[in-house]
Amino acid sequence: MNIEGWAVCIFFSAVAGVIGYLAYLQWDKPILGVAIAVVLIALIFGIGFWYYNNTASGIRARVDQRAELQNGLERTITIYTADGTILKQYEGKIDIEQDQGYVKFDWNGKRYIYYNCYIETIANIE
Repeated sequence: MNIEGWAVCIFFSAVAGVIGYLAYLQWDKPILGVAIAVVLIALIFGIGFWYYNNTASGIRARVDQRAELQNGLERTITIYTADGTILKQYEGKIDIEQDQGYVKFDWNGKRYIYYNCYIETIANIE
């Protein structure tokens, strides 16, 4: 799970804990309130783990967060001119920012900006 997923699960688990505590106070069988809280919390975390491990958007969120926290992904970048000539090739942990007219990235502690070029990138994601 990513950080947002953990925060959501913890929030809803706190709500489930409050519901369980209120059920504990309401009924003569206190174990029922505890059981309700445990089941709700397990359900919340189960849904969170399922979402972040079995859906495309959940997996993308995990990869995006890993790239953000680790300063990029392991990738190979090839910069081409308009006629297809290779200008430069970079390999390593790189985070890319692209816009209409340029590509910008940091590699080995230096910032590179290429204008009016074509870029090919291959990310090595497990």
